[in-house]
Amino acid sequence: MADRAPAPDTPELRKRWGDWTFSEETKAKADTAIARYPEGRQKSAVMPLLDLAQRQVGAETDTQGWLPLPVMEYIADYLGMPVIRVLEVATFYTMYNLAPVGKFHVQVCGTTPCMLRGSDDILGACYARGMKKGHTTDDGLWTLTEVECMGNCATAPMVQINDGNYEDLTVDRLDAVLDALAAGETPKEGTQEPGRHTSEPSGGPTTLKDMVTENHDYRSEW
Repeated sequence: MADRAPAPDTPELRKRWGDWTFSEETKAKADTAIARYPEGRQKSAVMPLLDLAQRQVGAETDTQGWLPLPVMEYIADYLGMPVIRVLEVATFYTMYNLAPVGKFHVQVCGTTPCMLRGSDDILGACYARGMKKGHTTDDGLWTLTEVECMGNCATAPMVQINDGNYEDLTVDRLDAVLDALAAGETPKEGTQEPGRHTSEPSGGPTTLKDMVTENHDYRSEW
């Protein structure tokens, strides 16, 4: 799993991020998120604001984004809540990066369904490109993290790369996705199985076939 310790609070960190604020675009989105909550409950918007902040940092650094401590302090001040409460949320949810990451954050699911369908080979393909779990490659392109279930067990093995899920992977299919991303292209998200659209049976239905074209009543056959 990802390291949940915040990046060290150094003078260099303060120099780079100490004066960070929301951009006009991000501020508008943040205020919209806050307005969804009743008066007195604005602190409940901490999660969407952390996400917006991480995305803005990502845009500024050409990475997936992360949350330096001064940025979290800014959000705490914005919502009028103690910094420790913001930190508690940010360290609990792995969607928030607490240290710098690369342009593409490759999160490989290693839970049992993915493992049984080849997640070790998927990790091996990442290692072959110089990735190491918990590290960013020297070119700043890839950060590799092994995570637990992301809810795509029916289309295992899968990886999440930034906001995109890539499922039904083989080594060759993953290589094609990574090559496309590295080339600045936008590979198809979701299942990589030819002819499959979501998580329907690969090769078509094997039961209740009469339901494909109409609402067939099977009760008389039971």
